[in-house]
Amino acid sequence: MRFPDGFVWGVSSSAYQIEGAAAEDGRGPSIWDTFSHAPGRIADGSTGDEACDHYHRHAEDVGLMKGLGVRAYRFSVSWSRVLPDGAGKVNAAGLDFYERLTDDLLGQGIAPYATLYHWDLPQALEDRGGWPSRDTAERFADYAAVVHERLGDRVDTWFTINEPWVASFLGYAAGTHAPGRRSAAEAFRSAHHMLLAHGLGAGALREAGARRIGVALNLSPVLTPGQLGDQDQELTPEDAGAVSRIDALLNRQFLDPMLRGSYPPELLEVVERHAGLDHVRDGDLDLIARPIDVLGVNYYAPHVVQAQPSRPGEPAFPGSEGVLFAATPGPATAMGWPIVPSGLTVLLRRLAADHPGLDLMVTENGADFGDGERDAERVAFIEAHVRAAHAAISDGVRLRGFLAWTLMDNFEWADGYRRKFGLVHVDFATQRRAERDSARWFREVIARNGLPAAPRPTLETVAARAGVSRATVSRVVNGEASVRPEVRARVQAAVEELGYVPNQAARSLVTRRTGTVALVLSGPRHDNAALVSAVVQYVTSVLEASGRQVRLMLADSEQSHRRVLAQAEGRHVDGMILLPPDRQDPLAERLAETEVPLVLLGGPLVAAERAGGGPVVAADDAGGGAAVARHLRELGRSRPAVLTGPGAAAGERVRGFLEVFPRAEVSDDAGRLLTGQPEAARTEAVRTHTVRPDAVFAVTDALALEVLGIAREAGLRVPEDLAVAGFGDGEAGRHTLPALTTVAVPVTELALALARSLLSALDGQPVAPSVLPVHLEVRGSTVSGGR
Repeated sequence: MRFPDGFVWGVSSSAYQIEGAAAEDGRGPSIWDTFSHAPGRIADGSTGDEACDHYHRHAEDVGLMKGLGVRAYRFSVSWSRVLPDGAGKVNAAGLDFYERLTDDLLGQGIAPYATLYHWDLPQALEDRGGWPSRDTAERFADYAAVVHERLGDRVDTWFTINEPWVASFLGYAAGTHAPGRRSAAEAFRSAHHMLLAHGLGAGALREAGARRIGVALNLSPVLTPGQLGDQDQELTPEDAGAVSRIDALLNRQFLDPMLRGSYPPELLEVVERHAGLDHVRDGDLDLIARPIDVLGVNYYAPHVVQAQPSRPGEPAFPGSEGVLFAATPGPATAMGWPIVPSGLTVLLRRLAADHPGLDLMVTENGADFGDGERDAERVAFIEAHVRAAHAAISDGVRLRGFLAWTLMDNFEWADGYRRKFGLVHVDFATQRRAERDSARWFREVIARNGLPAAPRPTLETVAARAGVSRATVSRVVNGEASVRPEVRARVQAAVEELGYVPNQAARSLVTRRTGTVALVLSGPRHDNAALVSAVVQYVTSVLEASGRQVRLMLADSEQSHRRVLAQAEGRHVDGMILLPPDRQDPLAERLAETEVPLVLLGGPLVAAERAGGGPVVAADDAGGGAAVARHLRELGRSRPAVLTGPGAAAGERVRGFLEVFPRAEVSDDAGRLLTGQPEAARTEAVRTHTVRPDAVFAVTDALALEVLGIAREAGLRVPEDLAVAGFGDGEAGRHTLPALTTVAVPVTELALALARSLLSALDGQPVAPSVLPVHLEVRGSTVSGGR
């Protein structure tokens, strides 16, 4: 599978995610500096102050790229490093850095692709209004001219703005990205002004002599659940309206002004309702539609939606009322993003049909699959998308390159350092870089200008080639009559071309010869009714949608353990999901000795891997404990007590807490006062003891509610005398007086991750452990007036 001569292979990155040196050599603060330093904004409490220290280690990193053989490197320029105040005086030292980087790249035969804006607006401009202000677009054009004046003789390809939808709607509507505002009106105004900045910046670059100008957009096909299996499926008017509206908000809001010189009418109706239209001035669209030479396509996953009249709108999609963003059956990345490589083929074909003659380039594609240097999942992910890109080229799409996201692990925005997208692993404690298996694989792809000798084609390989889902391929190879003739012909052509031989997994999707999976509840867990309910509901829904039958089994005794083992050993089920108790469960180890794919919920990851138990899906218990500790420190609490209990999860929660509050600062005496004694004795001890804590972290909400009762009996005011926090976000804690501060566990996401991990394992794909982030819900038990 070779690519055309001159096809560009490379990697992409962004300034704030890798550079570090946040306050060195005259750099001014950006909105991400401010955002990451604000309490509770970043999942792991980190900042981008150091990141990958690329500012000092760029020569080493260029050497890594040279070793990979990449032909191009798309980096971003930090606006606040060049113009610390966003405008006015130029910081020569900042431009010196990008000049050194550019010269290093050229010296190694790597083409520098410069992106002028990747979300890090100078804080000085934010203070003057930010992107909702028209002035910011005009300042961007000045900034573009400044950078081109220094680098224009060496940089051939310029990208103006990266993913304006993310910067506008996560930053100004949902508030989950910098600057953290929550206003639909400001989001729509920001989007228009970023488009205007693109047009003004492209004009400034062209006038200065820039050779190739482009923009990088996050684009996704918008499909219904049914269209995942058959993209030509006829939709109801309601679903068609939902698809069109989300496509307008996500894709056409940016594509149409840039490439057609107009906004979609249905989008203007939404914008007018939320923000008015006075910010769209005469002549703006002519500026925005200035010609570009290449459209950068950042693709990760499709958006799957369907009409649901009672559904409230999503904050990131103002105007999405009545639209359900549906769960996607099938494998997913560690972030829960569905893996649908065929969506890239669909997207590229659409862009080529809608905008003929325009060069396209995949400027981002990659995935988080956890830490470590062995990353077979990442190899499989990128390979499947490279195949999808090749399928588009075979159909005549003018695709000129493929840039992987990303060179190395970095500061992954609101997720901090917990997400790992890099071909190169980074140990952030030492800044040591180490190639992953995916880096070695990508080196071979580049050297061959195509894929290495292919392994046996899989369902996903055929699906990518035919532009359909895995389930549709399965229905065709099993002779199911429900597939339309034209789709069947497309799949059969791909099967013949690739030499695909259906395996048992493909057959069982339809024939159900081994189409049953078991959901095993292995005993009571402490304070987890909501989790078990969500797992049963969502796992069953997703697995049944994929054509599986779900068998619910209870394993709370030795006799029931034997029944479960008999089901696995006799191959009466294709796979199992096991909800182990808080203690280490011997059933998991015994099931791991069978050949049936097994996915575990919770439990210590290391122990599960040591037992050979396969994929594990867990909530970040340690991260939740650390979030509570950081919150209490920010409140000025200095004498915390910790109430723990049995089980590995409790131990992880305490471990995370002690990473922030060293054990020497935690009052063991105070902790014992609140546990292990009759209630009357505990109450008296709390009232009179000289080392009474000023805060309590209980590893479950049940324990935390008990503390609230003790405090009330002892005459203590909560939170003035005693701040109390729990873990689990149970229903009761929301209705106490005061309401309980607690760590919310993403039960729905855990359930979906379990189902997707099992489906991946059933398809023979490698599956890594998945740890999902948790969220601290701050309420009145720690902050007076807290919600």
